[in-house]
Amino acid sequence: MTKISNQFASIEQVADQYLNQRSTDAAKSQGMSFEEILKQKQTQEAAESQELKFSKHATMRLADRNIRLSEEQSERLESGVLRAREKGIQESLVIVDSLAFIVNVPNQTVVTAIDQSGADDAVFTNIDGAVII
Repeated sequence: MTKISNQFASIEQVADQYLNQRSTDAAKSQGMSFEEILKQKQTQEAAESQELKFSKHATMRLADRNIRLSEEQSERLESGVLRAREKGIQESLVIVDSLAFIVNVPNQTVVTAIDQSGADDAVFTNIDGAVII
């Protein structure tokens, strides 16, 4: 335990002297300012939130309809969702080749998927925009 040898007029002065010194020492030892740490965390969260997810329903539809997305199609789907986000679309129809996806844009979640054979007489409801890639 550190012995306090200085004369302080109040407990606040003691707290300022010893507690603030530790917090600034910790920040200096890390070599990063609070602002840098905050930006790093925000960037990390943004990257994680941009990851496209498939709902249980969409996963079942993909399996039932034997739909397999190539890496290139997945990238185009993600690009379409990003474009929908930029336009402020909440529920989007994203068409990639002969595949149609309904995507909840704020949650980055594919809600359902339809291939061309299932889309012959398809009616898409509850969407506020479409992106064709």
